[in-house]
Amino acid sequence: MGQEWIVYSFVARGVVILAEHTTRPSNLPSIAAQWLENLPADPHKKFTMKYDGHTFNFLVEEGYGPYVYGVVARETVGTQQILFEFLDRIRQDFKKRYGHGEGDAATAKSLSKKFGPIMKQNMQWVVDHAEEIDRVAKVKAQISEVQVIITDNVNKILERGEQIDTVVDKAEKLHDSSLEYRNRAIEIRRKMWYQNAKIKLIILGVIFLILALVIWASICNGFNCS
Repeated sequence: MGQEWIVYSFVARGVVILAEHTTRPSNLPSIAAQWLENLPADPHKKFTMKYDGHTFNFLVEEGYGPYVYGVVARETVGTQQILFEFLDRIRQDFKKRYGHGEGDAATAKSLSKKFGPIMKQNMQWVVDHAEEIDRVAKVKAQISEVQVIITDNVNKILERGEQIDTVVDKAEKLHDSSLEYRNRAIEIRRKMWYQNAKIKLIILGVIFLILALVIWASICNGFNCS
């Protein structure tokens, strides 16, 4: 897939197109300019529109105007991420070159001669790295999905804050009860040990007494005790 499927690109300040590059003659640039005039002035937003088998993609950035980066291409499956990667690249390159006031002072299409070749280079770059861009986009999507899941779980936890406090309180009470039960169990075991010891001592005393009586009786029989 060559870059010829990308038809037109531009950089605008508000509705004033400062730089543009066209790969082949068509009426698509004029249609893009019309939609540019009706584009919502919402910063850091991406917009995609379709017309006559082509997609019109816009990247709006807050600034004086604000700045809008656009690209028109044939409608092809799996090219949306490539087109927005292209827009982000020309956004970065434009800001590096004209982000210190020159872009704010530029007039209509006055930067096309200098910046047009840069847009052409970026077109070829994204086409040559289409597979890599697609892989990176999928990873970003997975990361975003994980972040959404984490955020949703945190929100649910915050919403259930009172329930969590109740669970914690019950857990603390259960812990206190378990300590009290443990202390009572230790005390009961000690009492039972002392009782068993006393019983054993009494039994031993009785045994010694019986033995003593038996011995005494035997002695008395031997000596005819009366």
